[in-house]
Amino acid sequence: MAFVRIDNRLVHGQIIETWLPFTLARRIVVVNDALAADPLRQEIMSLAIPAGVDIVFLAVAALAGYCNHAPLDIGEALILFSNCRDAQAAYEHGFDFANLNLGNLHYAPGKRQVCPHVALSQEDESCLDFFRDKGVRLDYRCVPGDPAQPRSV
Repeated sequence: MAFVRIDNRLVHGQIIETWLPFTLARRIVVVNDALAADPLRQEIMSLAIPAGVDIVFLAVAALAGYCNHAPLDIGEALILFSNCRDAQAAYEHGFDFANLNLGNLHYAPGKRQVCPHVALSQEDESCLDFFRDKGVRLDYRCVPGDPAQPRSV
């Protein structure tokens, strides 16, 4: 099964330096409607990807279909969402997963800080309730070396 993460920064140094080696992923799948429609931003983001790792940019609604027809075993992929809403929408479109890593969700007005790297809005909390109701295990970790922090928040 793919490693699924919510990180509002999507592809950045922490993903490349810690999560890729930890997951042994050979493909990064960035799931974001705006980015899927922006070839320039895709090109810029692709510059950070090491040799031997593919990167794919998909709209949220396209993820489940892609996984069913992916040329690479989807278990060898790191799936990145920028927010809870997109992860929930992908799940509702048929992309099933058992674990969800919550990485960086930055603080903004109206959000509640639940751990040093995750701040949640009411919408985020409702989304995470949805996942808990579906039996998805929530893992609040910024980097792989941090202890897994399953929460009931």
